[in-house]
Amino acid sequence: MPTAQSLLARFNRIKTLPHVEIRLTKLLNDGDSSLKDFETVIRHDPTLVLRVLHLVNSSYYGLQQKIESISRAVVFIGVKNLRNMITSEALKAIFEKSTDSELFSRTRLWLHSVGVGICSQMISERLYGKNGEDAFLCGILHDIGMIVEDQVVQDAFLTALTAAGSNGGSIVTREREAIGTDHCRVGSALAREWRLPCGVGTAILHHHAHMDRVSPSDLTGIVQTAEYIISKMGYAPLKGMPPHLSPPLAVHIRENISEYRTLAKDIPGEMEKAREIYEMEEGRGE
Repeated sequence: MPTAQSLLARFNRIKTLPHVEIRLTKLLNDGDSSLKDFETVIRHDPTLVLRVLHLVNSSYYGLQQKIESISRAVVFIGVKNLRNMITSEALKAIFEKSTDSELFSRTRLWLHSVGVGICSQMISERLYGKNGEDAFLCGILHDIGMIVEDQVVQDAFLTALTAAGSNGGSIVTREREAIGTDHCRVGSALAREWRLPCGVGTAILHHHAHMDRVSPSDLTGIVQTAEYIISKMGYAPLKGMPPHLSPPLAVHIRENISEYRTLAKDIPGEMEKAREIYEMEEGRGE
């Protein structure tokens, strides 16, 4: 049976994050990096230049004057948002390179992942007053392990999905039976390989875990809560896959139901903004 690391080795021979993402991640981890350093990296990728300028001049930021300078654009976007945008662009290309089937749709998974990213950021910022960039990154990456499995061991992955659909049980359990590992482990290993913040990898690893003790305000709690909300709103990652929520998080939602109802009302508008930025296609799960 393959391990998460062996699947990643095979996946990376097919597709990995672009070189510019790795360089930007290194800059983010270097406290001495300057704005000029980021501008220099971005200018080496003409496609990225266009995407950055498109983003900063979109309705998402609502600026009255058009920005044509990369350095000014980075100031408005922020370096962490820039990292998330580049990661999202790379992920979108990976998600798109597949035909959708009855069992598994990359389009549906992409919409689910973007939704969880958006909802995670909203929870982090609105309920806890924290910067939501890492929560967004964690949310949009939480199911990336499924893409690795679909691309590297597709037959075994589809066997796991079929078993989960017909026999019930956790998708993670069925993946371990059919593949030898699961998308949580694979995604966490990928986050480490891409040198993302350690909390991101931890939350990806545990986003399906049934936990009797979990803080609603840490990344794991935020992503589990966001995935539950987004799935309930019709953006499920897989057909017939019930959303999971650890007991302390269910209690937390009940105790803060008014805040979560307001947040849920705002999610469609935020998804519309994301659709403009990432040129997403509509395709909800059933």
